[in-house]
Amino acid sequence: MAGASPLLLLSFLLLVSMAVADQCHDDDHAALVAIDTAMGSPYHFASWTPDSACCDWYDVDCDADTGRVVGLRVYQDANMSGAIPDAIGNLTFLETLTLHHLPAISGAIPESLAALSNLSELTISYTGVSGPVPSFLGALTALTLLDLSYLQLSHNNLSGAIPIDFATVNFSYVDLSRNTLSGEAACLFGADKALQHLDVSRNALNFDLSAIEFPEQLTYVDLSHNTIRGAIPTQVATLTGLQQFNVSFNRLCGTVPTGGNMSRFDRYSYLHNKCLCGAPLTACRQRPVGYLH
Repeated sequence: MAGASPLLLLSFLLLVSMAVADQCHDDDHAALVAIDTAMGSPYHFASWTPDSACCDWYDVDCDADTGRVVGLRVYQDANMSGAIPDAIGNLTFLETLTLHHLPAISGAIPESLAALSNLSELTISYTGVSGPVPSFLGALTALTLLDLSYLQLSHNNLSGAIPIDFATVNFSYVDLSRNTLSGEAACLFGADKALQHLDVSRNALNFDLSAIEFPEQLTYVDLSHNTIRGAIPTQVATLTGLQQFNVSFNRLCGTVPTGGNMSRFDRYSYLHNKCLCGAPLTACRQRPVGYLH
């Protein structure tokens, strides 16, 4: 009998764990029902039925220990329409939120998302969402991945400036590409930041690239198709992990830096700038002796 006790205890703990995973916290259930209602109960949420636990619902991920909803990932539904529901902000244990390839979703990013203090990954991509990038995202200190790309469908897009509050967030991944963002992007840079992937291509950003310092861990940089001015900092050649670098279609001048990984990037990384020169572009002209600027 004594030998059976550990087995019984293990079985009991397993049953308790399964029960926690199967149950649905009342607050999370109410939030998900409100999300479903706000979006018109689309067929995409057909599994969201009253006779089943919300942890079993399609697109919903729960923590195995607490049973709280930690992930909401909604993908590819051209028929899902309306605004991003405010009720998402009531999923207070949410760590991952993905709204991807939902072209009929429109409106602004709701301020209710500011309540998601545990959020570490936010992806809102290939949607019709418009308006400014909310500054409250800078207050989500757990956020490391931010993907707000491709929000231009149906002639809607994110506009305005990148919030200065982003300077205090230690993102590892930022994709703000294909919007109509303007002004500065200096808040995303800094040698001590953990940023590895940065894509702000195809916007209307206008800042002096000479004045910034690249994060040392960068592996991917795409600043193309903006109106960025100045010169490429020579510090970029010291980024040992750099695999992708594109500053084409801007207003940059000066010599293309050499050394490090820079030899892996061809002329297409630099084309259509104001006056960039040096390999892999044409050689820079030497100023005549006695030349005065």
